[in-house]
Amino acid sequence: MAERELRVIADGFTYTEGPRWHDGEFWFVDFYTKTVNKVTRDGEVVQVAVVDAQPSGLGWLPDGQLLVVSMKDHRVLRVGLDGELAEHADISAHCGGYANDMVVAPNGNAYVGEFGFDLMGGADHNFANVILVRPDGTSQVVAPGLSFPNGMVITPDEKTLIVNELFGNRVSQFDILDDGTLGPRRDFASYGSPGDETNWEKRIAEATIVPDGLALDAEGAIWVADCVHQRAARIAEGGEILDEVSTAPLGVFAVALGGDDGTTLYLSVAPDFDETARSAAREAYVAATEVEVPHAGTP
Repeated sequence: MAERELRVIADGFTYTEGPRWHDGEFWFVDFYTKTVNKVTRDGEVVQVAVVDAQPSGLGWLPDGQLLVVSMKDHRVLRVGLDGELAEHADISAHCGGYANDMVVAPNGNAYVGEFGFDLMGGADHNFANVILVRPDGTSQVVAPGLSFPNGMVITPDEKTLIVNELFGNRVSQFDILDDGTLGPRRDFASYGSPGDETNWEKRIAEATIVPDGLALDAEGAIWVADCVHQRAARIAEGGEILDEVSTAPLGVFAVALGGDDGTTLYLSVAPDFDETARSAAREAYVAATEVEVPHAGTP
C-alpha cells in the first residue's frame, strides 16, 4: 500500500455523500444540511440546491439537467437549468426503506438503490431493490434481492452496471439490456455471503469489505469506500485487493475519481454513519489524493 497524503477540499459538513466530478467541477451532497454543493476550480464551495427530504445520489440527464435522489420521500428530483426543483419520478412503490445512491447513464436512464429496511430506526435487515427510472419518469424494479445496494457505476461501453452491496460482503454486476433492464446478477467480487442473517451489525462483523461508494478506473478495477474498515480499497474483478488508502481513525463513505486527468480520488470522510450523531455535528469533510490509474465509465 502506497502512503498517500490526503488534502481537505471541503469541510465543516455533517455527512457528505454522492461525490461526482462533472464538467470540471467537484459535486457532493451533505445529508443533514440537506444541500447539494459544488467546489469550483478556485476552491469555493457553492450551494446549488436544498432537498428537504435529504439528498443522496447525483447524475445528469443528456440535456444537462441535474437529477438528485430525495431519500426520505422516495423521489428523484430534477434541478432545471433555471435552478428550480421539480419531481422527476416518484419511486415510493419500489422502496422498502430510504431511496439512496444513483447513477445516470449517458442515455438518461437512472438506476437508484434503496435501503430495503429502516436502518436508522433499528429494523431488521431486509433485501432491497435497484430501480430503473427512465427519462420520462416511469420506473420499475430491475434487480431485487440485494443487500443494501449502494454505490453504482456503468462501464464505458454502457453494457454493465456494477453495484456495491453494503451489507452483502460483495460487489455485484449486471448486463444492461437494450431496454435498460438488467440481466441476472453475477459477482464482481465476493468474500462470502452472510446469508439471511437479519441483524445488519452481525452481517458486517466479519465482512472483508463493507462497500459504500464506488468508482471505476481505466483498468477495469473499482475503488470502494470500505466504510467500517476506514479505507478506500481498489479491487480487481474477482476480488483481489490491489491498493488501499487509509482514512483512519475516521470512516470513508463514498469515493469518486475525477480531476482534469481523472487521477484524483475524492473521499467522503466522517466519524460514522449514525444519523443522530452526524446531524448534531460538523465533523465530516471531503478529502482528495492522487492515484495512478484514471477514471472510466459513469459517473
